[in-house]
Amino acid sequence: MDLTVKILVLVGLLQVKHLLADFYFQTLWMLTGRDQYLHLGRTAHAGLHSILSVIVFALFGTPATWLLILFVLEFVIHFHVDFWKARENVVKELTPTDAKFWRAMGLDQCIHHLTNLFMVWLWVAYVA
Repeated sequence: MDLTVKILVLVGLLQVKHLLADFYFQTLWMLTGRDQYLHLGRTAHAGLHSILSVIVFALFGTPATWLLILFVLEFVIHFHVDFWKARENVVKELTPTDAKFWRAMGLDQCIHHLTNLFMVWLWVAYVA
């Protein structure tokens, strides 16, 4: 498989991973109280994203050191982006009927997808 195909498959798998972790595997426990910084549910959610990404990158023969780097990178970013979004919604009392709620949701999702692209860039630049 040439590098271009590997990159496209990797990006596609990370998109599916994101869909599963954010919309299928996320539980009420992960969502409730997320506006508190030290929140076990959000920690588990960010960890789930990171573990699934590690599995995806492992399928492409990524060395263990890089798997750890990618895990930590995604975990820290995901944890903090989700905290920001939760605080934004709570502090501003946003609901799905507010345009600002959807802007926050869109920015949250955009940052997560850009994080995936950044991880792919790191993989291409330093691993592939």
